[in-house]
Amino acid sequence: MEVPPGPAYLLRLLPYIIFPPVVVYAFIDLAKILFKVAASPWLIVITTILVNPALFIANRYYRRFRNERAAACNGAVPPPPVQESLLSIIGKLTKSMASGYPGDVMQEWAEEYGNVFQCNLLTNSLIVTLEPDHVKAMLATEFESFEKGAVFNDQMKSLLGTGIFNADGKHKFHRSMARPFFTRERISDFEIYERNCDLSLGHAKNRLAAGHPIDFQDLVSRFTLDSATEFLFGTNVGSLAAGIPYPPLSAQQNPASFLGHPSNVFIQGFVEGQVRSALRYSLGTEWPLGAEFWADKVSPMRKVMDEFAEPLMNAALTRRDERLAKGRNIERHDEATNLLDHLVDQTQDQSTLKDELVNLLVAGRDTTACLLTYSLYMLSEHPEVERRLRQEIFDTVGQTGSPTYDHMREMKYLRAFINEVLRLYPPVYSKRPVILPSKVSGQKPFYVPAGTMCYYPVINIHRRTDIWGPDALSFDPERFLDARVRTYLTRDPYIFCPFNAGPRICLGQQFAYHEASFFLVRLLQRFTGFALAPGANTAPPAAWVHATGRRAAERVHPMSHLTLYVKGGLWVTMKPLNEEKT
Repeated sequence: MEVPPGPAYLLRLLPYIIFPPVVVYAFIDLAKILFKVAASPWLIVITTILVNPALFIANRYYRRFRNERAAACNGAVPPPPVQESLLSIIGKLTKSMASGYPGDVMQEWAEEYGNVFQCNLLTNSLIVTLEPDHVKAMLATEFESFEKGAVFNDQMKSLLGTGIFNADGKHKFHRSMARPFFTRERISDFEIYERNCDLSLGHAKNRLAAGHPIDFQDLVSRFTLDSATEFLFGTNVGSLAAGIPYPPLSAQQNPASFLGHPSNVFIQGFVEGQVRSALRYSLGTEWPLGAEFWADKVSPMRKVMDEFAEPLMNAALTRRDERLAKGRNIERHDEATNLLDHLVDQTQDQSTLKDELVNLLVAGRDTTACLLTYSLYMLSEHPEVERRLRQEIFDTVGQTGSPTYDHMREMKYLRAFINEVLRLYPPVYSKRPVILPSKVSGQKPFYVPAGTMCYYPVINIHRRTDIWGPDALSFDPERFLDARVRTYLTRDPYIFCPFNAGPRICLGQQFAYHEASFFLVRLLQRFTGFALAPGANTAPPAAWVHATGRRAAERVHPMSHLTLYVKGGLWVTMKPLNEEKT
């Protein structure tokens, strides 16, 4: 029987909790014997009760003193602390994760304390930086001194296990194993995209013709899931075959066959597992003392995901046995080989294989789905951008032609459009490794004690007006084509990190660009008139109208778990292009 997170956490702390009161009690008892001191029973009780809180407070002050002294010795300063109570800090972080706007709390604190600050949690500190130079240090120049660390691994283990996203020392092994399957030759085979894109847009056309809006976020999530599983695992899981959902307020209900389809059961568990895992962030090390004290609420979701992944894993193991029976292996990554076949050639441990499958599904489904979701959102808000994109597509590919790798390279405005979407709505909107070196460069170095959690919210960096220009909050693909490229991006490439950088750069970066580009080309060849569906009940909170920044202009509710998404889905209407012309 597995011990719940809360009791397990307290059991680990038990020696540290019991030892101080026992020592105090023994000291008082010894004093009574040696010095004939009569101690009141109440004094003994109060002293033994208060010793742990007193040590906790003393330890916090000692750590602060030690860090300030170490900083001074290194010619540095500690980052300024957020001057709020522990409950206030945790409350704001939790509320932001559960219902707020991505990056809003970090932006509030950055405006008050500067672009580097720290939040003191219960037993650990969180340092937040919005400085590109610090991101560069973490991802490139001082990469070997950084890792995701025990806290992140503990928070995400229920969902990700020991896969590529939750790995530190083994990250080189994970990446070297996957790298051969993201070569230009492999990611430039667009047949997979074509098949799944045709299915996706066919569903959209039929549902729109019946007078219903479509949840574009759900549609592209199915497209990316089917494409990723076919590309990475050699098996298309057929989530598009299940169909697409009806609007929540529609008289037409989703049939039981749709709700019970294995892919839909997986998707529901997949999303809920990410949401619950993300809520652990705000509690730091002490997440087991929160809502999951008596039960790990992510494990049941992971079980659902494992049930979905097992047939894929078993099929790959069967193929391996057949290869071995014929005296073959996959040492050379030939055309018939996929990443999963290569994984089972390296290990047959089912727990490891499931962890890798789940991690790859997060990368293969959610990141590109987020990019496509917010791409359509921006098209609905900027019809002039839609017209220019379509013209470039028609000039390069034609009105019905299928895009190729060379076409992708020619369409500069399409790439600029995608980059601008990634800038304002990066799929993985924040990164959080743990920093180990003692200081990071800056005007005056900030001292970061070994083992301190360090967090850099990409969405806030991407929207800084001082490094992107005064129009940083505006959507403008031209910024990736005109003089602003040289003025801002060329001067400091680390102001734009939607796919990480350095040794941890996303291996699937070009795969995501190609997949999203292909889908957008086909979408714009067939549809126009993109608009948010009225009455979909997915509008952002009314109070946002009076907010600052982009939040005031949002017509949907961006939220985040491991990746960015739209709360309630992106319900849209659009018209077939041939109908628009008639």
